[in-house]
Amino acid sequence: MRNNIHLKVIAILLLNLSIYSCSDSSSKLSPLSSQDTILAFGDSLTYGTGADESEDYPTVLSNLSNMNIINAGVPGEISSKGLERLPTLLDEYNPSLLILIHGGNDILKKLPRNEHKKNLIAMVELAKARNIEVIMLGVPEPGIFLKSAEIYEQVANEMKVPIELSILPNVLGDNSLKSDIAHPNHKGYQKIAEGIFEFLENNGAL
Repeated sequence: MRNNIHLKVIAILLLNLSIYSCSDSSSKLSPLSSQDTILAFGDSLTYGTGADESEDYPTVLSNLSNMNIINAGVPGEISSKGLERLPTLLDEYNPSLLILIHGGNDILKKLPRNEHKKNLIAMVELAKARNIEVIMLGVPEPGIFLKSAEIYEQVANEMKVPIELSILPNVLGDNSLKSDIAHPNHKGYQKIAEGIFEFLENNGAL
């Protein structure tokens, strides 16, 4: 009897693990070529605050992947301002892929979550309307045990785009990878780039 109970518990845990893993990758991506451009869009986490020039994650990812990656990060930007800025960049660079890491300042400023979510959805819609594929990274909320804010997975599920939920919480939860309370150091950005590279490989883009 106990063995049966233990087996059921294990089965449930494996099922939950499978569901969580699927949430990190809801759909596959088209393969990228060396002629394609990737737009890394976000705030200070994309810009590279806390590290020296050329140590930001888009530059490191470009070196890892041999891809042309545009760093379109603006420190301190909230999602509503990002939404205003994005269309011009999409039209200017015509990327094949958008890496979206945005909204951390909305969380820190405790701005309304419904507006934050609407802005993220609108960003994805802008890209999809131009036939640009999107991946998202979940941004964590402040706390002792960091995990991505729920709205990121909600947006990714609703918009059917791949999302990675653990890279930023793991980096920002490790003081050895941080330059201050909110930003990685060069080692942290290296980890972010490596994680995104692996995620792109696993989802068929590289």
